[in-house]
Order: sequence, then C-alpha cells, then structure tokens
Amino acid sequence: MEHLSARVYRGKRGQGSCFVTVDGEPLDPLHQVRSVPMAEYEWGYKGGGPGRLAFAILAHHFGDSGRALASYKNFRDNVIAELVDEEWALDSVQIDSFLKGAVTVSMTLEELLNKVRGRNR
Repeated sequence: MEHLSARVYRGKRGQGSCFVTVDGEPLDPLHQVRSVPMAEYEWGYKGGGPGRLAFAILAHHFGDSGRALASYKNFRDNVIAELVDEEWALDSVQIDSFLKGAVTVSMTLEELLNKVRGRNR
C-alpha cells in the first residue's frame, strides 16, 4: 500500500495509562471487534494490550479490519512487543516495510511440524 504522505502513530505512557494517536488524533481501539483481546493499549510484550494496539494500528493503516485480523498477531509479536520506550513513533512507511517482509502462516508450529512429519491430526 503506497501512501502519499506517511501517517504517524505515536504512543506515550503517562499517569497510569497509555495514549496512542495517529497524526495527532486518538487512535480508535475498535472495541466492537470482539475477536481481538478486550484490553487497553500497551506495548513492550506479547499480550492482550499489545494485541489490541497492533490490531488498531493495522485496521487504521489498511482501512480494513479483516486484513488487520489476519496479520495483527505477527505485527504484535515482531513490532509492538519490541517497543520498550515510554514514547515511540511508527509511520506508515515503516509499517509497510515490515509487512512486505512478514510471512503469515495459517497454522501453528505444532500443526506445521506434524504436516512435515506426515502426521495428520
């Protein structure tokens, strides 16, 4: 997805909560999507809050919740979990760059290994 101007997503911890904006406006957590953990935004680990943040960023980035659902866990584990500072910024160019290099697998590691080993479950 090419962007005419890069959108900037910013996160900041303060007063016991995390605030995330896109181009200065609050990022919608899309709580109506129930297949993603119902948690407040967080980052720096692999869990519910980082999952909600990864999903919200990708849903906004793609303009499509369905596409975000397909790749938010990989984005959480490899981008959001790696954000360790109290403040951070990601732009749409960085997100596109990560997504181009990411591979999404539609099965668990155990399922993949069983398939490779010829075991059908």
